[in-house]
Amino acid sequence: MTGWGSSDATEHVPALRRYARSLALDPVAADDLVQQALLNAYEKRASFKPGNSLRAWLFAILHNQFVSARRRAGVEQRALSEIARRTEEAVESSAEHAALLRETAARFAALPETQRSTLHLVAIEGLSYQEAAATLDVPVGTIMSRLSRARATLREADDIVTRNPLHIVGGKDVS
Repeated sequence: MTGWGSSDATEHVPALRRYARSLALDPVAADDLVQQALLNAYEKRASFKPGNSLRAWLFAILHNQFVSARRRAGVEQRALSEIARRTEEAVESSAEHAALLRETAARFAALPETQRSTLHLVAIEGLSYQEAAATLDVPVGTIMSRLSRARATLREADDIVTRNPLHIVGGKDVS
């Protein structure tokens, strides 16, 4: 890299490496920094003004390269921290939701068969009270009674109600 002034850029490499090591505090990162600074200097060699200090110009490029890299690293770190925070929130939310679903499924499975089948037909399959009554061959009033008891049983657990009130709806008769 000659032609930038009275001295050659290569004679400044040891000083650039020392300065880079004092900035980066890591020999490998410092060498990368020097290499990138020399590449930038070569690409911008037309902007070097003869008569100015090549050494100071190279130090300025190296310093600016270091500052830019730190800014980029800071932006990347903040972005990664935000992604980690959001991921952690999603995982915690998913875990809470999964626990709630497991508890609800266990309570549903513990219902008497008549209440469980009635609740399933109306709340999950979406049958009307009349359709459920016809399917189970019972009066509509029995369907309404079984649903009422099943829903009340599922709502009984205070820990479920206080964390996330359980609201069971379904069927064509419920608005």
